[in-house]
Amino acid sequence: MRKITVAMLLFPGFQLLDIAGPRDAFAEVSLVSERTAEYEMLTVGMTRGAIKSSSGLTVQPDRTIFDPCPQFDTVIVPGGLGVFDVLEDTTITDWLRTQQRQTRRLAAICNGAFAFGAAGLLDGRTVATHWMDVARLSSMFPKANVEPDLIYIKDENLYTTAGVTAGIDLALAMIEEDFGREIALGVAKYLIVYVRRAGGQSQFSPLLETQASDNTHVQVVQQYMMDHLDVEHSVESLAQRVHMSPRNLSRIFSRECGVGLIAFLNHARIDAARTMLESTQHTVAEIARRCGFDSADALRRIFVRRLGLSPLEYRHRFRSTAGGASGRARAQFEVQDDSQT
Repeated sequence: MRKITVAMLLFPGFQLLDIAGPRDAFAEVSLVSERTAEYEMLTVGMTRGAIKSSSGLTVQPDRTIFDPCPQFDTVIVPGGLGVFDVLEDTTITDWLRTQQRQTRRLAAICNGAFAFGAAGLLDGRTVATHWMDVARLSSMFPKANVEPDLIYIKDENLYTTAGVTAGIDLALAMIEEDFGREIALGVAKYLIVYVRRAGGQSQFSPLLETQASDNTHVQVVQQYMMDHLDVEHSVESLAQRVHMSPRNLSRIFSRECGVGLIAFLNHARIDAARTMLESTQHTVAEIARRCGFDSADALRRIFVRRLGLSPLEYRHRFRSTAGGASGRARAQFEVQDDSQT
């Protein structure tokens, strides 16, 4: 078994969901991987006593920042209104600087990024935070490049996220880094969340919450559509492939997947187009043809309607990069309401 040790820093007034969300995601890895992979999670507090979160619930830390600690692989700092009360606490900022040197990666959720700023860790970095705190973070730490519309961003070994539930996005991204896409997808399906939310890298995935069971007629139809997005499908033509009536296939597909057959196809086409925009040099017209859209104009219209961006704007904003002169690898996700995708 491969085990990765994760520390979660606690301070009075921390946001409970910022640690509970990632902790639950990490905890499912052992189950999904059939115990071939595991995260060991420790909470690290400023005191030995129970620490009250911003919601009033308390957490008893496993140890304090003053205790001898194991070599952490990953350190996560939650957000919460309490973070503003500890920015001048040198014991925390010194501890964070030490961890930044010793750990493989350091992450802040929501406005936990302010703790990084106080420790001098944001200078020259591209970071994210809760949209309500963007102006404040930029003002307090002007040497940081604060992106206002990202769910998650990785700049070398420093990870920052948008607000609250973005901690789950962060955990899933780390799980995929550590143990691969299949395990991350399994955790996401268990939690009923997206592996990567809309607007980022190639993954408004219609197969996430709508993937049929293996070796069923519905799964055969799904796979056929995904493999032949450029074909003009209809319920009737797809039903013929599995020797079912159109009415029966529609009924079973909706029951098993929670979405209609044609709606699934449309999502799959959009997902494929996004993947190509992010990872290829194909023209918009060529991508439209390969993904089954009538024309480049049709692809533009649906992108603007669903994502609020044209295909070229989407490519410019979310195209994967190899890091540039500084060698940075960045993963970016746009903040969007999932219902709009």
